[in-house]
Amino acid sequence: MSKSIRIIIADDHPMVREGLKVSLESEEGLSVVADVNNGQEALDAAAELNPDVVMLDISMPVMNGMEACVEFKKRFPDIRILIITMHDDREYILKVVQSGAAGYVLKDVAAEELILAVQTVHQGGTYFSSSVAKTLFTDFNDIRTSQSDDVLSPREEDVLVLLAEGMGNKEIARELDISVRTVEAHRLKIKQKLGISTSAGLIRYALDKGITRR
Repeated sequence: MSKSIRIIIADDHPMVREGLKVSLESEEGLSVVADVNNGQEALDAAAELNPDVVMLDISMPVMNGMEACVEFKKRFPDIRILIITMHDDREYILKVVQSGAAGYVLKDVAAEELILAVQTVHQGGTYFSSSVAKTLFTDFNDIRTSQSDDVLSPREEDVLVLLAEGMGNKEIARELDISVRTVEAHRLKIKQKLGISTSAGLIRYALDKGITRR
């Protein structure tokens, strides 16, 4: 039997926490080990409970979600952070990605998408609600830098863009009409060229450099 994914929920609204808990625990293999009121309580609970995924709201007292995310990456780099919030403007999303979160989901998503987001980030991937991804990449098409063009080939940029939009290897392969093995090779080459070892790091690079669909 596979090990359950251990989750901590941090949100300052008890009814929201309870709703998230019910949704998550409807799926076999997900276990909410704590639900807390703010980022500091999430850090304290993580030190004691060793969760796999921590879900953070952005607007919380004492320590907000972005502050908590930065602290989690410093103190517990192996814990995956998923932001769940009602904020869908680009400024929030960019700050969250830059702070090291693996995903960003809006609170009004269906339970199935919430579960998928947790499973995806736990497996080492990144997850953004479709509306969040759209917000991230709207109006960026003409923003590019000579540095990125010099470093990456056009096909490597294509792979990086789709990766930053939250696609997995199979989805990227279908989108570009290439094999999954070729996608994996491109991803490895991109990481080597940029000196970046994680998918979240690649996403931050893509956002910082304005590398998006042409």
